[in-house]
Amino acid sequence: MKISKQLVSTVLFTATMLIGLDATAQREKTTTEERNQSETRMADKIDKAQEMHMKVDETMKAQGEVKMVGGAKMYPTKTIVENAIQSKDHTTLVAAVKAADLVETLSSDGPFTVFAPTDKAFGTLPEGTVETLLKPENKEKLQTILTYHVVAGNYSAADVLALIKENDGKAELKTVSGSTLTASTEEGKVYITDENGNAAQVTIADVNQSNGVIHVVDAVVLPKS
Repeated sequence: MKISKQLVSTVLFTATMLIGLDATAQREKTTTEERNQSETRMADKIDKAQEMHMKVDETMKAQGEVKMVGGAKMYPTKTIVENAIQSKDHTTLVAAVKAADLVETLSSDGPFTVFAPTDKAFGTLPEGTVETLLKPENKEKLQTILTYHVVAGNYSAADVLALIKENDGKAELKTVSGSTLTASTEEGKVYITDENGNAAQVTIADVNQSNGVIHVVDAVVLPKS
């Protein structure tokens, strides 16, 4: 059978076209797959970025939470003294801090953990105790009592609970005064017990400050005299 040159040319041209179309389709398929993979990778990056952003937001929210104490907002950007001055429940404590010349100390970088007794807590002391302590001649004694409510370092409620757990239910906290307080829990509540066996309950925890943290307590703790 004799095949004409024209037929051969036509067949070759058609085959070339088909091969070209197949190659083009393959390139388009590859390009589409690569684009889809790229879009998937980008979507994954966006998801991870959003997840990280959410984690950062939650962290900042926890650290930057503004709590109410004594009818006033306690701002984490302010110092212990600046916030305490705004609390209507801590006027006695603020007066005592001023009388003891501890304003500068509690306004420094710290950080400090302060167990802050309310006015009501000071009111449970024997009559005339506060007035006597506020006298200039009793400044040293007042300083000892106030610094007994302060622990060097930033101890959140979670930190205190962890220490209690690690120490079989009771954790000793060394205070700035040089004496110790004992932290414990009972029925889900945290108590701070002084060296005389008197306990104060933490009523508001984790009031964050720029130089530490305040835990409001319902009693004044006293070191052994």
